[in-house]
Amino acid sequence: MDYRVTAAHRSEFPHPITLQPGDPLQVGERYQGPEGWDNWYLCQTPGQAAGWVPAQVIGRNAQGDAVAAEAYCARELDVDAGQHVRGERELNSWVWCEVVGGTSSGWVPLGVLTPTTPR
Repeated sequence: MDYRVTAAHRSEFPHPITLQPGDPLQVGERYQGPEGWDNWYLCQTPGQAAGWVPAQVIGRNAQGDAVAAEAYCARELDVDAGQHVRGERELNSWVWCEVVGGTSSGWVPLGVLTPTTPR
């Protein structure tokens, strides 16, 4: 899905949490804010700063401990109004995007994107 960016977005997290399947997680608070970004949890894994992880990425191992169910990176993409991005995956009101004609990729809030092709 291609999108046009309608408002600038800047990441506030210079060191995004990056997970591989099976990485242990300490699951903390659930995000609560006016944006409506549901099902995001502040998680920690050894050796990294805490970061927001979507509920769909949080699994359980045989012992019942929280682990990463899949590879995940919390990197946000800095974008400006008017840019074109290609969305690859939508989770909980965020879209993993790549800048069209560029090499940068990361999460962008759905609220600053408008589809340029039919859904």
